[in-house]
Amino acid sequence: MTAAAATGPLALAWAAVASVPDPEIPALSVVDLGIVRGLEVSDEGRVQLRVAPTYSGCPATSVIRRSLVEALHAAGFPDVVAQDELSPPWTSDWITDEGREKLRADGIAPPTRHLASPRALTEADPAVACPRCGSEATERLSEFGSTPCKALHRCTACLEPFDHFKCL
Repeated sequence: MTAAAATGPLALAWAAVASVPDPEIPALSVVDLGIVRGLEVSDEGRVQLRVAPTYSGCPATSVIRRSLVEALHAAGFPDVVAQDELSPPWTSDWITDEGREKLRADGIAPPTRHLASPRALTEADPAVACPRCGSEATERLSEFGSTPCKALHRCTACLEPFDHFKCL
């Protein structure tokens, strides 16, 4: 069941997890990021939470899991079981449309392509639009930005530097 279709205790649980920001990109909630893969509340009140790490070795994974459990406890769910869900692996395609807009508003260019197709592995990288002025006249300065999941870019139109959330 999705957050939008939830009612009662399940809706309360979804609201709790949606309040948890990503520790590396606080403009996004973990729900916006698409890493909450499942949430169930039993008749007895036990919460089963499934979380997909963004990538193997992400330093924020344990912090996110702990924050989700704490948010559920604070919402009145004392019995929470959180599990990593590794298959299918997370992809930046799972970032919600609202999450992409939040990235843009925070000055971070959202991922530019969808990786669902194997062709995406061999295609040239599409232009990255500047989140400030919208120009596609941009250049990558470094493969790594402020976090490993972002690359540092600069707009050659407005000359502002910005992070681009990598397509993962």
